[in-house]
Amino acid sequence: MLSYRHAFHAGNHADVLKHTVLIQLLRYLGQKDTPYMYIDTHAGAGVYALDTGFAAKSAEFETGIAKLWDRTDLPPALAEYVGLVKAMNPSGKMRYYPGSPYCAEQVLRQEDRIRLFELHPSDVKLLEDNFRKLEAHAAEQGQRPAARGKRVMIQRGDGFAGLKSLLPPPSRRGLVLIDPPYEVKDDYRIVKSTLDDALKRFATGTYAVWYPALQRMESRQLPDKLKRVHGNSWLDVTLSISGPAPDGFGLRSSGMFVINPPWTLEPMLRELMPYLVEVLGVDAQARFTLETGEPVVGQGGARRP
Repeated sequence: MLSYRHAFHAGNHADVLKHTVLIQLLRYLGQKDTPYMYIDTHAGAGVYALDTGFAAKSAEFETGIAKLWDRTDLPPALAEYVGLVKAMNPSGKMRYYPGSPYCAEQVLRQEDRIRLFELHPSDVKLLEDNFRKLEAHAAEQGQRPAARGKRVMIQRGDGFAGLKSLLPPPSRRGLVLIDPPYEVKDDYRIVKSTLDDALKRFATGTYAVWYPALQRMESRQLPDKLKRVHGNSWLDVTLSISGPAPDGFGLRSSGMFVINPPWTLEPMLRELMPYLVEVLGVDAQARFTLETGEPVVGQGGARRP
């Protein structure tokens, strides 16, 4: 299925949660000198215009980044995320929104590595063009050479399958973001089987899975299935901006499930999530959930990266 385009949803409440968590995971990995690899199985276009095209038509960013743009009371983690978005909008007007690849590129160091997969032919071309422009700008500023070289590699293909060839990364340190469109029911099953295989290859890696919290059975069951992954600690956080819509359509709730989370993530979210509920919530059913779990005893728990 290739009908899904993330541009329709760019900057919405789900992106706020996903990208804030992603940036904090990357920051934590960057505290050690040893390089690490960031792998994005469903990278999208990398950068999205909010004032034209799909994003302007859906205007979902009004449920997310738009509500944070002028706030002066942002918690630290959220301030870093909003600051990154504002940095790509130097005019001060909210025109562009960064996808996960761009967020990672801005946070990772020169010695770290980025591996991006995207199956949609239009989006992978946009992704390549956006990174080419990004590298050219960095070269003009004297930040690094113009050629991407080994630092960033983009591949058109199925990220679920492509992940296998990259694990474990040479440095044995890494973060994998799994963020499929969930257009078809099979995506939920493949997420679980991909993680099972990935953890056999790279048990100490950090894995972040974004998922829509929908009424459909597969969506409700996914977090519980991931919690039963043996030998690994986990964190599951969800954000609901309202109760379900009367017609059953529209994304009102989403989650991030992190396997082998850093110890800093839970306290950061304890501070952040009530704020997001207050600012992004649209009715009395707005809420968040936050759960954590430790490795199953006797299953050989993994080290924190």
